[in-house]
Amino acid sequence: MPLKDYEKQDYETYKSVFDEQMQSIEKKARGAGGTSGGIGTFLAGLAMAIAGGYLFMRNVNVSTGYWTIWGYSGFGMSLFPLLIGIGMLFFNGRSKLGWLLTFAGVIIIFVGIIASLNVYFATTNLFNTLTMLILLVGGIGLVAKSLKEK
Repeated sequence: MPLKDYEKQDYETYKSVFDEQMQSIEKKARGAGGTSGGIGTFLAGLAMAIAGGYLFMRNVNVSTGYWTIWGYSGFGMSLFPLLIGIGMLFFNGRSKLGWLLTFAGVIIIFVGIIASLNVYFATTNLFNTLTMLILLVGGIGLVAKSLKEK
């Protein structure tokens, strides 16, 4: 049975809308980050960057020193704002000054801990160092390349 004119018109309209939707889907599902860069390059770069970062971080030693202020132990002094703020909050939970002192005390403690850290790179040979760094930066480069339009 042949199609009528209005049925042909509806068919053409639906077909054109379907084609536009398919083209839109094909554009979106191209590769890494929606670009034409390639998912394989992205995954290889990601694996290299993760391996290089892992090896690099295994050779970093972090230790802590004494927390001093002008030559004296400063940890006890850093607790004063925190303790005063907590005391004020127990007295009045809506005290803005209490919340401010508590927040400031927590920030002072975190900054003091971070400031007292010492970071060292462990002794290793040149080959291992180059392997770590080439894996790390090469992987980052491949990930960036895969996200670039061709």
